[in-house]
Amino acid sequence: MSDFVLNDSDTDLDSDEELQEAFAKGLLKPGLNEEIEKVQKTYVNNVADLRAKLKEFELKLPWVETVDLVTSVAPMAPDIALQMQQTAQRRKNIMENTKGKKQYDPTEDPVLNEFKRENLIHRQAQAAVVDGIKRLKDLNMPTKRPDDYFAEMAKSDEHMQKVRKNLMSKQAEQARTEKVRQLREQKKIAKRVQIDAKLKQAADKKQMLEQLKRVRKGKSTDLDFLEDNKGNPKNAKAKVNKKRAMKDSKFGFGGKKKGSKLNTRESSSQMDGFNSSAKKKPFNFKSKSFKPKQKNQRPGKSKRKNAKR
Repeated sequence: MSDFVLNDSDTDLDSDEELQEAFAKGLLKPGLNEEIEKVQKTYVNNVADLRAKLKEFELKLPWVETVDLVTSVAPMAPDIALQMQQTAQRRKNIMENTKGKKQYDPTEDPVLNEFKRENLIHRQAQAAVVDGIKRLKDLNMPTKRPDDYFAEMAKSDEHMQKVRKNLMSKQAEQARTEKVRQLREQKKIAKRVQIDAKLKQAADKKQMLEQLKRVRKGKSTDLDFLEDNKGNPKNAKAKVNKKRAMKDSKFGFGGKKKGSKLNTRESSSQMDGFNSSAKKKPFNFKSKSFKPKQKNQRPGKSKRKNAKR
């Protein structure tokens, strides 16, 4: 094993010999590893030369040729402000419900910042368009394309249909996601209400058992809690079955039924509600009522004969 171990002194000699051979061949030259002094660069603001160079390539064109504008940002529309507020609230709910539950900072949200940036660019362009159209009208420049002007669109109709379809699918997906989220929230609320109801029921039952235990041991004689328990809707009487009630009224609950409708001495002596035929009013079939029929005021025979003469 000792034959394969290299001595440090041997490696140093080999490295020195290699350096000497390289120096003899001219590969190593003096001064390669010397430090070079750094020269600090000075910047000169030559205003005169800069202005002269600017005049060389400056084009003095009218404003119509350049249409350059410097305007302020247009005011934000109310619907855009509401949409931005809803987006911020939705992003806050999403970030707070994720794992980790970090504190939400709207200034560090990339999605919300991108939305604000696009809105700012849109408002800046809107203000520039309003100011530019006003200046063009003052210069009597046409701002609308003539009716007989035909131009080739940059995008084909098929491409625009694809874009529209993509936007509609994204909107439908967002609506579906929002609906699923609302259903999930409703399920959570319903489950929480159900758990609260079960806990309340268990607490009431425990309280009733404790009071019953006190009564059994003779520590209390108050039995009002039993009356309160009877008032529970679970212990209330069931609804009356109308079919059962009709059969009970028709057939009764057993007992003698024959001869129940026969007249007796008491029933025959009672004349309540009995109307004799003399008291009945004649029925008028034309008017379909019981009003008495008025007699026809026809003159007598002698009067009719005298009337014919």
